[in-house]
Amino acid sequence: MYKVSTTIITKSKDLPTITSHNFFHSPELFRMIESTPGQQPYMAIARDADGRVVGHILASVRCRYRLLPLYFFTQGRVYGEGEYAPDVDAEAVFGELLRALTVKFRRKLCLFVEFSDITHKMFGYKYFRANEYFPIRWLEVHNSLHSMAPADRITDKTRRRIAKSANSGITTREVNSIDEVHDFYTMLRRVYHTRVRRFLPGRALFDELYKSSHARIYITLYHHNIIGGCACIYTQGNAYLWFHASKSKRYAYLHPNAMTIWQAINSAYDSDCRHFYFLDAGLPFRRNLFREFILGFGGKTVSKYRWFRFNIPWINQILSRWYIG
Repeated sequence: MYKVSTTIITKSKDLPTITSHNFFHSPELFRMIESTPGQQPYMAIARDADGRVVGHILASVRCRYRLLPLYFFTQGRVYGEGEYAPDVDAEAVFGELLRALTVKFRRKLCLFVEFSDITHKMFGYKYFRANEYFPIRWLEVHNSLHSMAPADRITDKTRRRIAKSANSGITTREVNSIDEVHDFYTMLRRVYHTRVRRFLPGRALFDELYKSSHARIYITLYHHNIIGGCACIYTQGNAYLWFHASKSKRYAYLHPNAMTIWQAINSAYDSDCRHFYFLDAGLPFRRNLFREFILGFGGKTVSKYRWFRFNIPWINQILSRWYIG
């Protein structure tokens, strides 16, 4: 056991001074989540014997509910493994933070916890297993932007889709006002409402993203109507597609999703980002239509683990045996 002390902060006024380079574990995102109804942030902090902060992880607990079909539960969510001082054993400190967070998730009666976007596939493996998490192999997708222009990577099929969208009068641009953010959110909520697995936080988070220098919100327009859009995060020299949707049923023939993602990738390239990551490339089935679609933009797949833990012991045991063998 690594000799650090851990604490979990639940109020932004109690946050210590933290050196953070990763937006997904930053005090800025902590405050955004804190101001969003239905979400609760938890900053797990590790200190050494001298009281110095040597590692931290930002997690959130989400309340998920729907009337049809009727369900209500809470879910723990973490993007990445956190941030650590360069002179410490990052995995060992992570193990201590993970143990503290797992206790917190259990006390909050989270139905399940999900860790995704771990930088290295095997990072923290033994600590996840020690805390009864189980891994699911997950295909992630990212585009390299540092060695070749996006236009030189896309497939002919995707190029034709983008050309058809442009010739039909579809355009994609950044939002210009908070009212456009609200219109985008309304469209996003209608699309996400039909998707059981995807989670959409309250509108307050998007209001904060609009104000942040680490985020950009894009909308796709047809005859001045918003038919698509996405929210991207810029951090550590990379861009991340976090939320996206389009009115694909009514406007499928115009390919609004293609134009939206194409604009987001090009904006990341123009901002000198090294990579463009899709935080959700679809479920890890062998055949996934959305994953095949985004691969048309010239990205590549990387096999990683997503780690899960259910708070109901017998369910967690069954799933753990199923996925680990």
